[in-house]
Amino acid sequence: MSVTAEEIMATYEDLAKLEAEFDNVETETIRYQYKISKDLYVKRAEVIAKINDFWPLVFEQAPMDIDEHIQPADSAVLLGAIKDFKVERFEIDNPVEGGDPRSVSFRFEFNENDHFEDKVLEKKFWWRHGKDGSIGYCSEPVEIKWKEGKDLTNGLLSLAKAAFDEQKAAPKKEGKEKKELGKAAAALKKKMEDHEGEVSFFAWFGFVGDYVTAEENAEVVAKKKTGVEFPLEDAEMADGGDDEDDEDWEDEEDLEIFPVGDDVAMALADDLWPNALKYFTHAQEEEGLSDVEYESGDEEEEEDGEGAAAKPKQKKHKKACAHGCEH
Repeated sequence: MSVTAEEIMATYEDLAKLEAEFDNVETETIRYQYKISKDLYVKRAEVIAKINDFWPLVFEQAPMDIDEHIQPADSAVLLGAIKDFKVERFEIDNPVEGGDPRSVSFRFEFNENDHFEDKVLEKKFWWRHGKDGSIGYCSEPVEIKWKEGKDLTNGLLSLAKAAFDEQKAAPKKEGKEKKELGKAAAALKKKMEDHEGEVSFFAWFGFVGDYVTAEENAEVVAKKKTGVEFPLEDAEMADGGDDEDDEDWEDEEDLEIFPVGDDVAMALADDLWPNALKYFTHAQEEEGLSDVEYESGDEEEEEDGEGAAAKPKQKKHKKACAHGCEH
């Protein structure tokens, strides 16, 4: 039995509606969870404010999705100077048109350190819908005021911010119109090609993603609520696109200095933040076990009469601790 094109399209529309219903359930679940737990987070903040090195110890125990991006030089700053950390779903209490409870902000508060002047670094991730059918996080680069010769991103973050501002200020080009790289974007691309070694965690502040403006998001959300879908050509679902235009978009994607920035954001918001007490407890337990092993080792050496120096305590990560040492 053959199926007509009209029947196939009708089925796709049913799937799209079903997907929208699942999305609404997820949205309301996040909203409800935030509502019933926000007072607990206030209490938690009051308690941990009395604990020295709470957040350095939590970040020292960070899950792999975060930890793998923290380089030794980052660790010396992140764990040695971080004073407070806060995550907020800023579009829940102050919703904007088309706002979403999945939009999240990250606020890092630092003590004086050798690398940058900022006392607070804050980055927002907006959950937005694009006319091309994309749904997900986008952000804007956050500049860091690095001290002379102390830029851990080797200039990538500053150029990412300049390239973003340059692109935002440029006249918008539609369709297959040529998208040429500006001066800052070209400099960023060359810098990325010349960059050697691992990328600093602080490059995460330069993540942009598939950027969608608030106006475009509001337009798409409003149309979806009324059941109106964007034309197929706007959603870029049809095959046979222009190869040259695709190459232009690839050039823009190549300018992402921290491609997995949204994944790290989700790990921070959905894992490290809600489970901070668990990670702090693990850090305390590891410290206790290390002390026992250290003392046990001393006793054995004394009994053997060797007099050799005790081995250093082994920690979870081979990186700088909150006090600037490496382990």
